Amino acid sequence: MNSAPRIHNIVKRTTLIVRDMEKSRRWYEYVLGMSAWIDMPYTLSGEGIAAGKKGDVTHLVIMKCEDPKIGMIGLLHWVDPPLPAPEIPTSVGYGTPVFVVETEDAAEVARRAAELGTRVHMPGRNFTVTGSRGETRHLLGCAIFDPDGYFFECNQVLRIDEPES
Repeated sequence: MNSAPRIHNIVKRTTLIVRDMEKSRRWYEYVLGMSAWIDMPYTLSGEGIAAGKKGDVTHLVIMKCEDPKIGMIGLLHWVDPPLPAPEIPTSVGYGTPVFVVETEDAAEVARRAAELGTRVHMPGRNFTVTGSRGETRHLLGCAIFDPDGYFFECNQVLRIDEPES
């Protein structure tokens, strides 16, 4: 193992390329309860993101949850020229992220996703997982896709049983 000093990192945001900014923004606000933190035009330099080309005009909206520093989702839409879009995925595979969200109401999240016409893979199921301290976490979870096919596992903590000492 390398004895180099540890590098401290924080994953602050994941940016998603979206087909329709207004549809996506509404989905993240209504289904996941996020709010816009930044909403601005963004012209590509040709060096940062590995998509499009220098001079492409995009629209960037950064959505946030409760924390002002981590867990944000950027929505990036190509304005000029439009970026050709592939078919919307209906499953998860290599190269596709799985977002895990803790929610206060998993059933309502699934209901709202269905109401907006996005794919609900699993409307809800009860399950348990073992936490990092050995505790048993009882959860209600749902699995949904956003308008562009990004996958979200949304879990509601029902109760936590601490391990026997």
